[in-house]
Amino acid sequence: MLVLAIFALLLIILDSFTSWLKPAHNWLENASWPFYWVTDIPVRFKEWSDDSLTGRSELAAEKERLATEVLVYQGQLQRMAELTAENLRLRNLLNATELLSDNVLVTQLIGVSPDPLSHLISINRGVDDQVFIGQPVIDSYGLMGQVIEVFDSHSRVLLITDSRHALPVKVARNGLRAIAEGIGNYHQITLRHISPTQDIVVGDNLVSSGLGGRFPEGYPVGTVTELKQDAGKNFVEVIIEPAAKVDRSRHLLLVFSGVIELDPGEALSGH
Repeated sequence: MLVLAIFALLLIILDSFTSWLKPAHNWLENASWPFYWVTDIPVRFKEWSDDSLTGRSELAAEKERLATEVLVYQGQLQRMAELTAENLRLRNLLNATELLSDNVLVTQLIGVSPDPLSHLISINRGVDDQVFIGQPVIDSYGLMGQVIEVFDSHSRVLLITDSRHALPVKVARNGLRAIAEGIGNYHQITLRHISPTQDIVVGDNLVSSGLGGRFPEGYPVGTVTELKQDAGKNFVEVIIEPAAKVDRSRHLLLVFSGVIELDPGEALSGH
């Protein structure tokens, strides 16, 4: 041990005052590099996991947040076509523009009526969220229906396809007004009292007219898919495919601006 200690002391003195041991330094540095790399693996793995691995709950929360944002933006974009037409009319008539906006609240479907003849759904918003009877409900594509019953933390919505429901609409192309009625079919609604001479054709898009103050103006209602006229009848049966995914949408929006609160009896009366 004494010999080794003396030898080590001599090496230290030589290394301090000469450059004779510099090649040995370089060789030892290269030889020790793999050991440094191995000992650094735990640190690098932790850094990688912190940057790359996110908890399942965080991913689910982020997905829900993004889905909510998309739903709100899609709901706002629904009125762009109507607002563009309205903007053009105002420019021509008044040389002015008017932009309309609605306050909305995101809600989620939590139940569906088991009665096949009753197109009712339940949503997870109620009195606690200032939901009111007669309030319009939309999805990412168009009008879904209106609130008919409100409880503390949930509400019931009557869909536009229910046979008890009716709403004022207009043809986006020419402003022709009509009443759209549900017939108990999730994929069809009809127009009431359309004369054969009225200007409506297959492919016309219908939007809410805003008459009566219940539904805000300009939200998509559906598209004309078929015109039927039976012999001996004075009116044409107009078949409409709803714009909203009535039987599929789960995340919905409650519309607050531009509508009025109704009594329960009025909400069930149709229009």
